[in-house]
Amino acid sequence: MKKTSLKGLDLTAYTETLSNGLDVIFIPFENKSNYYISYATRFGSEVTNFTPADEKRPHKVPDGIAHFLEHKMFEQESGEDPFAYFSKSGTGANASTSYDSTQYICYGTKNFLDNLRYLIQYVNAPYYTDENVEKEKGIIAEELKMYADLPDVQLETRLRENVYHVHPRRIDIGGTEEEIYKITKEDLYLCYNNFYSPNNMFLLVVGNFPMEEAMSVIHQELDSRENLPRAVIAPIKEKKSVRKKTDSFTGNIQVPKIGMGLKIAISDLGEYDDLELDLYLTMFTTMLFGSSSLFRERARNDKLLNNFYCDWDNTEEYKTFLILAATNHPESLIDEIRKEFAKHELDEAMFNRMKKVWIANEVKMADYIDSTVHNVYDDMIRYHRVISNKVDTIRHMDMKTLEKIVSRIDFDNVSVVTMRPQEEIL
Repeated sequence: MKKTSLKGLDLTAYTETLSNGLDVIFIPFENKSNYYISYATRFGSEVTNFTPADEKRPHKVPDGIAHFLEHKMFEQESGEDPFAYFSKSGTGANASTSYDSTQYICYGTKNFLDNLRYLIQYVNAPYYTDENVEKEKGIIAEELKMYADLPDVQLETRLRENVYHVHPRRIDIGGTEEEIYKITKEDLYLCYNNFYSPNNMFLLVVGNFPMEEAMSVIHQELDSRENLPRAVIAPIKEKKSVRKKTDSFTGNIQVPKIGMGLKIAISDLGEYDDLELDLYLTMFTTMLFGSSSLFRERARNDKLLNNFYCDWDNTEEYKTFLILAATNHPESLIDEIRKEFAKHELDEAMFNRMKKVWIANEVKMADYIDSTVHNVYDDMIRYHRVISNKVDTIRHMDMKTLEKIVSRIDFDNVSVVTMRPQEEIL
């Protein structure tokens, strides 16, 4: 295995790519007693249009199929429930689907080799029938209804619909009830066979575990899996503009909510490494809207905020900064956010202070298995590699580059959504 030091973090990553293309990443923690395993595919809800490698005809599968497939992986032909298997040794297990990936995990302190083997085996053994697919539709439909009733979900969904014209990120990860009922076992096998191929997957193991024995199990279980040609994912022709500048609706809430989405075309920002660009943009919005920012202090003092959440949504061509907030004064808060975007003052002292905070946080998180897993998992999805020099990259960030990137942002390309209590008359 290739040995790579994660600079500044006192951690070492051991990586190997199997002959079939599967990436294996080990990060040992000798001072811990637990372990965490993630078996992941770069297949999420945004992939619904593709041409299989052995065909010339493109396929459009129903929205929400990645999440549906994740659910069905826990139904095995033997009838054994993977959750029940893991729980026998006190091992936790779960799975999750995002816009760009799906992962299956287990974590615990016992039975490492057996659990590693079983995790690989059940994810490698899809079992879809007309009956079990039909049964799952009602279960997922109820799940979608439950989440659709949550005001925060309603707000973010409406905001995404107004930011994106055609990009699948405007659609909930779980899809829609109408689309869910279109899914067939043939659709599921088509997606599994094209995207659960070793060259589109990786296996991440972090914690206290025997590396040589773990690698032996991985070779035994995965060397025989075929390296299949990759499906061709259809390009998404998304416009630079937001789809709708302003929107409002009512919901079952007592305090009004607002959502804002600043949509930025990566091509407008210049030539930068993906990691570097992500760090600079995150630095910029942290300086403007982070928990210790002057904006947050003013907004709290002026009683404009009940709660406030912000994050970046990254696609191949766009970076969108999403803000969700609850406020008794929606118009005033929207005005303040617009003013903050318009002036976007950058303070070098704050910039340097934030760099130190970030480096300290990276070092601190490296002492925790869960944090390390999440960081490395994100790196493998976003950058297709373990980032070994993140601390150095942060340390070498400079103010002039930040100013140059920010100067190229169109701060008028914003969508604003207001959600008001149902009794209010618009």
